[in-house]
Amino acid sequence: MTMPFQKLVIASGNQGKLKEIQALLAPLSIEVLPQSALNVPEAEEPFVTFVENALAKARHASRHTGLPALADDSGICVNALQGAPGVYSARYAGEPKSDQRNNDKLLQSLDSLHDRHAYYYCVMVLVRHADDPQPLIAEGAWQGEILTTARGEGGFGYDPLFLDAKTGQTAAELPAEIKNRISHRGHALTKLVQQLERLAL
Repeated sequence: MTMPFQKLVIASGNQGKLKEIQALLAPLSIEVLPQSALNVPEAEEPFVTFVENALAKARHASRHTGLPALADDSGICVNALQGAPGVYSARYAGEPKSDQRNNDKLLQSLDSLHDRHAYYYCVMVLVRHADDPQPLIAEGAWQGEILTTARGEGGFGYDPLFLDAKTGQTAAELPAEIKNRISHRGHALTKLVQQLERLAL
């Protein structure tokens, strides 16, 4: 199967995300480059929805590099907090970004609340060029709950607090290959790959 392009820039500086996306795209024989390798500055993320932020990041990376670009905007949404941290997940505890401080703030916010249901949500956007009028868009969700104490050494972000209901393990305890298959990012990227495969026919 011939893909419509051989090279793709990932519009992210998050090493955890890059590793997951590269692993998921490996079977497609597309050369995947992080935007940092091409000196692309971080894009602004001024929007209140995941899809608008992802689209802005993809167009920004494509405009700087002249390459097709893939961007992901994702976060954790907690029912009892009206969907927060949501699009602000990476900066929930303010600047500079810190997974530890974000996790601490989330635990503090949920301290007196009984409903700990949460889900990770991801939107993937792929633009073939900066002004692509028909970007490929796919979304995925991963249901679970927030623990009261962290568990596991893997993953990143809120993974040590996020318990997957089906496996009984946190996202930080799951082996990478299982996490990639069942996660919000895995679901979104699987759908995106299906769209790419249709383009390649």
